[in-house]
Amino acid sequence: MSPSRADARVVVVGAGPVGLLLACELRRARVETVVVERLARPMDESRAGQLSTRTAEILHEHGLDALLAEAAHEPRTHFGGLGFALTPVDSAYGGNWKVPQYRTEAALGARAAELGATVLRAHELTTLTEEDDHVRCTVQGPDGPLTLRAAYVVGCDGSHSTVRRLAGIPATSTPATKELLRADVTGLTVRDRRFERLTGGFAVAMTRDGTTRVMVHAFGTPLAARSGPPAFEEVVDAWRRVTGEDISHGTPVWLDAFDNAKGQADTYRKGRILLAGDAAHWHPPVGGQALNTGLQDAADLGPRLAAAVLDRAAPPTLDPYHDTRHPVGARVLRHVAAQEQLMLDGPGIEPLRTVLSELIGLDRVRAHLTARASNLDHRI
Repeated sequence: MSPSRADARVVVVGAGPVGLLLACELRRARVETVVVERLARPMDESRAGQLSTRTAEILHEHGLDALLAEAAHEPRTHFGGLGFALTPVDSAYGGNWKVPQYRTEAALGARAAELGATVLRAHELTTLTEEDDHVRCTVQGPDGPLTLRAAYVVGCDGSHSTVRRLAGIPATSTPATKELLRADVTGLTVRDRRFERLTGGFAVAMTRDGTTRVMVHAFGTPLAARSGPPAFEEVVDAWRRVTGEDISHGTPVWLDAFDNAKGQADTYRKGRILLAGDAAHWHPPVGGQALNTGLQDAADLGPRLAAAVLDRAAPPTLDPYHDTRHPVGARVLRHVAAQEQLMLDGPGIEPLRTVLSELIGLDRVRAHLTARASNLDHRI
């Protein structure tokens, strides 16, 4: 590869849905793109399973109608566990679209490969040095270290972003105080529970295609120190304490614990280094907003970054990225924080839940919350 072509190249760190969509955006503009991913294989976990109206529009624009066709359409949503029917919106993709995250990632990965993006798996970023006209990245791969020279680097590498850390980009964050356990389990016959608050805690159960997703938080449970997912026995115990049901006969296929830590990078751009997705903003996965906000970051950044790479006289095209997306991320964080309190706080939150239930009965309130849940209030 010639030095000039190396200068016109973007390195995306992270081959999750956000990084892969950004790679698709860049390759549509014929920008040479390399995606660096620490994991050797694509993710096969369900994780976030809800796509919003705006995200569905973006995926349609990228020719991923087959993915949308396999998604289950849901015309309802919730705010802090208070359910309501979504009001009509100006889109052919109104409603929520339920599809496991690994399917979204696989579809975006196939599209990125089709467009010619290079994905280096089992490669981990170790150093990042910004020069006047490029960024030098060192990554550690199976065959040893590799140096990549890029015009720009974008961190799409999650809430513990290596790019954010190496670039020294400051963030404002709130530490965790609570956690919620979740698991995908086969062989269960428990009834569906839609964001139920019980005397001892909070519980959700939903069965689809023979697999039940359970989520549970026991009020007053101290935050656990974890280096990995919880044991199934821990989920079983919490579920029994909150619901009185025994799910020990089920077979877990995925286990996870997430806490309520949240934060946001103070800037989404530092020179030739940018952030998108969970690297830029992180919070509990309420309503799929983390995935959807991240994908919409990528859809906004991609054309701006392509313009900056292809036209050296146009770097100011990147300036509006932070100005546009940082307020969106901040608003999502506020909404998620409010919903977390409504769902996971103790009995003292009940009067507020009662008042909000009354307000959600108003058409204008439902329309406002629908716009937020659909991400149409910041349509690109």
